[in-house]
Amino acid sequence: MVVAGPCLIYKPYKNPTPKTFMQYTKFGRTGIQTSKVILGTMNFGPHTTEADSYAIMDRALEEGINHFDTANVYGASKGMGATEEIVGNWFKTSGKRHKLLLATKCNGDMGDTIGQGGVNALNIRRSCEASLRRLKTDYIDLYIMHHIDRSVQPEEWMQAMEQLVREGKILYVGSSNFMGWTIAQAMEIQKGRNFLGLVSEQHSYNLTTREAELEVIPACQAYGLAFTPYGPLSGGMLAGKLAQAKQGRRSMDWMKNHSKDFLGSMEKYEAFCAKIGQDPAIVGQSWMLHNPLVTAMISGPRTMAQLEGALNALDFQLTAEQLVEVEAIFDTPKGAAPESYAW
Repeated sequence: MVVAGPCLIYKPYKNPTPKTFMQYTKFGRTGIQTSKVILGTMNFGPHTTEADSYAIMDRALEEGINHFDTANVYGASKGMGATEEIVGNWFKTSGKRHKLLLATKCNGDMGDTIGQGGVNALNIRRSCEASLRRLKTDYIDLYIMHHIDRSVQPEEWMQAMEQLVREGKILYVGSSNFMGWTIAQAMEIQKGRNFLGLVSEQHSYNLTTREAELEVIPACQAYGLAFTPYGPLSGGMLAGKLAQAKQGRRSMDWMKNHSKDFLGSMEKYEAFCAKIGQDPAIVGQSWMLHNPLVTAMISGPRTMAQLEGALNALDFQLTAEQLVEVEAIFDTPKGAAPESYAW
């Protein structure tokens, strides 16, 4: 496993612009509050230097973001674990760990142990211990299963997570990319264990991808889970001018090929944004931030300007008429099942 290099000399970032009025909301059925914008760190390391990552984290905290999200497999070209190392180095040098709700994830195969991966009890323990070391912290506020693992029964990962809670290594348990019925299954099982169980679900969700409204979001609402979607700009498609992108995910061939399926819709979307005089990235994130189905939005900035875009989206709200118009642009499932497709 490759990790980030030596810790940089920490120089706190000085914000040249006025602070945004951050909004907070209750985190599902827990007693904690989360900022409406969650700082996602996936770009830290492979696309954002350690120094720039520090500046973004400083700015996020200064602007009132109290929830940072990472994962053990983040790091890409820098090596899995590199992003957690960067976040941990920032904690060590800045002394700001206590100010944040810290979330990280397990499931992915880190490649340093034969057969490692998944959410079996062994990998959960190993992954947690390794994340604690990389993040340079004694505990993780929210420990998330990064993807559904069909080979493991819920009783197994529940017991493993319960043990980590008892040991004080994690406080809450979350899921990511779960189906609605697996959320319901897990929550029904936890009732007999006298365990809090899942408190949140992370899921792909944006104007172009609304399948979560069919089953996942209703399951979260029924069981009191926070719903914290990632990808508010659909990998950059909703940021506008996709063909002109030279950096980041929008410049990658797979994203350009994927965008061809949405070409007609994107032309209409950009025309709509031009008509109302607003940046497409602001519109996409504003739709997410003011969506009553969403607890908080995960923003994964590559640059300071992208973080500022997420913050600016807090201050812009689409009118009821504009919401109807922009949502009609995209041909994607909308609303809960079965009414969204049946009589």
